[in-house]
Amino acid sequence: MSEFIPTLVLPLNTIYKGGSLLATRIYVGNLPYTATNESLAQRFSAYGEVTEAIIVTDRATGQSKGFGFIQMTNDEDARAAIAQLDGADWDSRAIRVNEARERVEGGRRDDRAGRSRSRSW
Repeated sequence: MSEFIPTLVLPLNTIYKGGSLLATRIYVGNLPYTATNESLAQRFSAYGEVTEAIIVTDRATGQSKGFGFIQMTNDEDARAAIAQLDGADWDSRAIRVNEARERVEGGRRDDRAGRSRSRSW
């Protein structure tokens, strides 16, 4: 008979390394293209300690893709920031703020009709 070994289920939005809590990760979307990592961090620092603020950019052009991620050390502070900033106005844009979800790797991208984008000719 096999021995039952309990496992700890961790929330997807919390980053752990070496068994210790690093930060709570937040997704921020619909950012103005003028936003910077520094301005993003500043906006969230009013709610708690920000350990990292990153705006995702296009590899080829370096232009912002209009979304980014925040890491905060305290889960309660992160939830307060999400509650207060989701839908908030930033340069005439209503930003989207929610818990980041784990990225799914290995999937292929399909067009809207479900057909593969690759050509077979």
